[in-house]
Amino acid sequence: MSKESKLAPLVLIVSGPSGSGKSTLVQRILELPGTMPSVSCTTRSRRATEATGKCYDFVTVEEFDAMVARGEFLEYARVFGKHSYGTPKKWLDESRKNGLDLVLEIDVQGAAQVKEKLPESVAIFILPPSRAELERRLRGRGQDSDEEIARRLAKARDEIAAAARFYDYCILNEDVKRAGDEAQAIVIAIRCSAERRRPRVKELLASFGGED
Repeated sequence: MSKESKLAPLVLIVSGPSGSGKSTLVQRILELPGTMPSVSCTTRSRRATEATGKCYDFVTVEEFDAMVARGEFLEYARVFGKHSYGTPKKWLDESRKNGLDLVLEIDVQGAAQVKEKLPESVAIFILPPSRAELERRLRGRGQDSDEEIARRLAKARDEIAAAARFYDYCILNEDVKRAGDEAQAIVIAIRCSAERRRPRVKELLASFGGED
C-alpha cells in the first residue's frame, strides 16, 4: 500500500444560500473517485420527493435531542428557529476507516463548528449570480410562501457576508456546468498539493537511493 494512502482523508464543506445550487455541485464533487457523502439528520418533515437515508435521516425532536446529549454530532444547529439539522460523527469515522474524502453539505453555522473542530477541513461557498436570480430560483421551486422567500433572502445576505470568514474557496454558480467543473478542480488541486504528495515524493526519492 502506498504511503500516500495513509494520509487522513479530506473533509470538504460545501455551503451556500438556499437556491444557490449547492446540492447539484455536491453531486459533481461526489462524481470524483475516492469521495463519499454525509447524510444529515433533521427534525423537519420529509417532502414527497425525498427518501429517508438519501437526502436526510428524518428523526423526531426527541431522537435529535438524545443524539445531541450523547455527543453524536460533528455539528448541529436549529434553522429559522424551527427545525434542527446535524451531521453525525459516524460519517467522519467511516471516511477515515475507508480512506474516502468526506463531503459535507451544511450551512454557515455548521461550517463554523466543523472548522473549529477540524481546522484542516476545506470549505467551499457557492455564490448565486445575483439577488434577483436567487429570488427567481426560489420562486421557481414553488415550495415557499412569500414570507419564507423573504426570510431565505435575508439569510442569504448574512451567509454571503460570512463567506470570507470561514471559507477557503468561492464558486459563482452562474453556469452550472462551469461551476461543477470548478468544484471538481478545487478538490483535484488539493489532492495534488505538495503537502499531500509529500509521502509519495519521499517514496520516490527512496527508490533513487536516498532523499538528497
